Amino acid sequence: MADMIVIAVDGPAGSGKSSVCKGVARRLGLRYLDTGAMYRAVTWAVLQAGIDLTDSEAIAHAAANLVIVSGTDPSAPSITVDDVDVSGPIREDDVTAAVSAVSAVPQVRSGLVARQREEVARAVAAHQGIVVEGRDITSVVLPDADLKVFITASPEVRAQRRAAQDEDRGAGERDIEVTKAELISRDAKDSTRAVSPLTIAPDAIIVETSDLDLEQSIAAVCALAVP
Repeated sequence: MADMIVIAVDGPAGSGKSSVCKGVARRLGLRYLDTGAMYRAVTWAVLQAGIDLTDSEAIAHAAANLVIVSGTDPSAPSITVDDVDVSGPIREDDVTAAVSAVSAVPQVRSGLVARQREEVARAVAAHQGIVVEGRDITSVVLPDADLKVFITASPEVRAQRRAAQDEDRGAGERDIEVTKAELISRDAKDSTRAVSPLTIAPDAIIVETSDLDLEQSIAAVCALAVP
């Protein structure tokens, strides 16, 4: 049944995963989990603590002691760190610039993967499906998901979307070429890291959204979930 399905979604930064996944979850009546927000939450806490981004041991220690709570309502997703709402701060430029370094720490990934699987288990136990998005969901976190999707788009389109998102949240006008270069750099870091790199699982279905608007992208994924 569609309302019991577990959908795993991967894709590069700026591909539109979050908007598509929230739309799919709303349309199908599923829960929604943004795993990227969890890594950003750890990164925010690391920066707040003034921890050196090259000190993997200190980052791992800090991450292990954080209480991160992710709201799974696709209409109002939320995330807190030690009871502090960080939904806004985790989207700031300093977190974006540091999240790849923090995400590459093995202990951070293993700890958050365990929490992500727990969230999926809670959804299944409640007899409700869930859409989980990130970078290693189909390959590492949920290799046995009912549906695996890899959402992507051209670097140019992704840069335009990311710049528009930043402007919408009040970050000011962005240079498209600079944003494109930042995304390509993020791609390289995510795809070449030693632990859980961004990759396309052999059984994942690629959804290319460069020529699709948001509603068309949501419909494309929903069609895979409910043929």
